[in-house]
Amino acid sequence: MIGVNELKSKVYFIFDGQPWVVLESNHLKMQQRRPVVQTRIQNLLNGKIIERNFQQSDTFEVADVSKKTVKFIYEHRGEYWFSDSKNPSDRFQLSKEILGDSAKFLKPNLEIDAVMFNDDVINIELPVKIEYKVKEAPPAVKGDTAQGGVKQITLEGGAVISAPLFINAGDIVRVNTETGQYVERVDKK
Repeated sequence: MIGVNELKSKVYFIFDGQPWVVLESNHLKMQQRRPVVQTRIQNLLNGKIIERNFQQSDTFEVADVSKKTVKFIYEHRGEYWFSDSKNPSDRFQLSKEILGDSAKFLKPNLEIDAVMFNDDVINIELPVKIEYKVKEAPPAVKGDTAQGGVKQITLEGGAVISAPLFINAGDIVRVNTETGQYVERVDKK
């Protein structure tokens, strides 16, 4: 059992009989009231994200979650197909609803961690930073810095992010998958 003080980011726990992961947590102490922990949590079975306050007296069971390395293969009509890294014939699919924002950062042959609960794959966990090839980037126009010097670029997985004006199609960039933000240019082609 864990208490509310242990509900930190990336902690897996059982709430209402289902596995959840903590995305954010903040301790809130108001005058003449009991302190609470404000959390933003995601249901690992259906991908639903909610905000919930917990009292200091609340306790939770730790979710028996394990991880294994899998490889993303392809996406077809909202179904994302993966295979076990050690056994490529062992395949499974997850829907876009379960993957949420992680889906836009998937690219073929990307190795990621699959989150398992009761021996079933229920979600994935991306590395924090991943390198992508830029598919589309509008040309930078000299003197076009009125908006802070950024433009919208499209990555090989289909994600659209903001990047500096000097990024061009064909460049390799590193992206933070948790925030969806450009980090740096890795290679210029």
